[in-house]
Amino acid sequence: MAKKGATPDENTLIDLAELFKIFGDSTRIKILFLLSQGERSVNQIAAELNMTQSAISHQLRILKTSRLIKAERAGKLSIYSLADTHVASILNQGLEHVNE
Repeated sequence: MAKKGATPDENTLIDLAELFKIFGDSTRIKILFLLSQGERSVNQIAAELNMTQSAISHQLRILKTSRLIKAERAGKLSIYSLADTHVASILNQGLEHVNE
């Protein structure tokens, strides 16, 4: 991590840009907001967003690869939740900004 006030190195900036790209899709934002309210299975997310399980699974893969969500097995189901409190903080700060 860069010192306060210092510009991060190029690799860190690239990683940050990639993170922000993930937030550039409204379906992924909807999924993150749902998961900020509590863990859910892919079928629950699909039902709440009125989308197909396949479409949700695709977005979940992207979010998981980006380490924004995590999955735990519960029998045959995968239960998804936010990876950590930073994700909810990013969502809330973004929401505050657009509501100013």
